[in-house]
Amino acid sequence: MNCTFKRKLPIPQEVKAEYPVTSEMAEVKNKRDEEIKRIFSGESDKFLLIIGPCSADYETSVMDYVTRLARIQEQVADKLLLVPRVYTNKPRTNGKGYKGMLHQPDPLSDSDMLKGILKIRKLHMRVLAETGLSSADEMLYPDNYRYLSDLLSYVAVGARSVENQQHRLTASGIDVPVGMKNPTGGDMSIMLNAITAAQSKQTFIYRGWEVESTGNPYCHAILRGYQSPMGSVSNYHYENLVALNEEYAKTNLKNPAVIIDTNHSNSGKQFLEQIRISHDVIHSIHQNADIKRLVKGLMIESYIEDGNQKITEADDMIYGKSITDPCLGWEKSEKLILEIADII
Repeated sequence: MNCTFKRKLPIPQEVKAEYPVTSEMAEVKNKRDEEIKRIFSGESDKFLLIIGPCSADYETSVMDYVTRLARIQEQVADKLLLVPRVYTNKPRTNGKGYKGMLHQPDPLSDSDMLKGILKIRKLHMRVLAETGLSSADEMLYPDNYRYLSDLLSYVAVGARSVENQQHRLTASGIDVPVGMKNPTGGDMSIMLNAITAAQSKQTFIYRGWEVESTGNPYCHAILRGYQSPMGSVSNYHYENLVALNEEYAKTNLKNPAVIIDTNHSNSGKQFLEQIRISHDVIHSIHQNADIKRLVKGLMIESYIEDGNQKITEADDMIYGKSITDPCLGWEKSEKLILEIADII
């Protein structure tokens, strides 16, 4: 191999022993896990909002954001369950530039995987311990999931990973809901095949072990739009939801469900469109009982300040403004959360 082996990294069990979850934290997480599962099984009629920055970048501003989210969760607890997006793995699509907190513990730093592993674990621990909210993260690297498995209440598999067999097999052994995004080309069958694989029993190699999984009955779809030669194509509309419900009906999948990603190709990365798209989806829910059963929530990219910014010297950075995709600022996000709670 044309690469340098720098050092052997600690295994997840060692990192968990060094930074353990307390019994109180575990109790909070387990309670939220069950509440989220009850939404996907249809036992609860609460609506999920998986909401937060495109990428977790600076610990201080991420914690500030999630603390604000925890306060509003108290106001909407009867209608909504808020799951903070704390996406610590998220790199840029082409592999250049910022590679996510896992690779770069500080956006201005060089890659340091050991520091990154420890930092992302400590951040998720802070979120749980200080706000009482357990978070969502994207599973970019299946082998790394175990570093956070006792902290996450929701896992997403991205549009570029959904075709990967290791992602599908690993998802089959995860005990919290896993969302499979439709691929960037928009083929729904690929997404449904991924869900089928993840809901099934599997035997596979994981971190050097032969493992057996029982299947994840809470694996579900995420519609995020797709790319065509003409540009972004959205797939959150009433007709798309009816079509997905019909495709689900042809399968034997458990707990048919979808989360609508209001940004990415659904908005053409026009972050303000997330407000209109959220209202549009909820309007569809109110028009059709099948869609109401199918749509379990929304995924919204939101941070403290509107938009995004390029990474520059630390003194030039705007606090709480995304360094990856543009996000909805806090003032607009708070208003949107309250509106959703009022009309859902």
